[in-house]
Amino acid sequence: MDKFFQVAIEEAKRGLHEGGIPIGSTLVVDGKLRSQGHNQRVQKGSAILHAEMHCLEEAGRLTPREYRNSVLYTTLSPCDMCSGTALLYKIPKIVIGENQTFQGPEAYLRSRGVELVFLDDAECKALMDEFIAAHPQLWNEDIGEV
Repeated sequence: MDKFFQVAIEEAKRGLHEGGIPIGSTLVVDGKLRSQGHNQRVQKGSAILHAEMHCLEEAGRLTPREYRNSVLYTTLSPCDMCSGTALLYKIPKIVIGENQTFQGPEAYLRSRGVELVFLDDAECKALMDEFIAAHPQLWNEDIGEV
């Protein structure tokens, strides 16, 4: 397993351990880990701290060149908000742990030139399946569902 993706999984587990939603993310720039994050909407009472958003916030300000030489790893298909941020900064590649429990605007990302790599990772899927079964209301809140 890719070491950068493994860090994203550890971030997802960290979020779950903190009482949050088990989604993790890493940002790799020029082949080096730049930042990592996990969903913190519950922990911080945030409207926007999805794993990818936390990860990008932790990276701090980057140059356009750095964004264009980066790969965003995420344990779950990114939502509209996180996908939009990746598009805004022209991140060219997103590695997705799984997209069965949730699927963001993947076709739109591809249409805008983003390379998507799907890992179909069983551990990511199990983390989400268990969380959703135990906390369906919280999960629906996270994805904006009723």
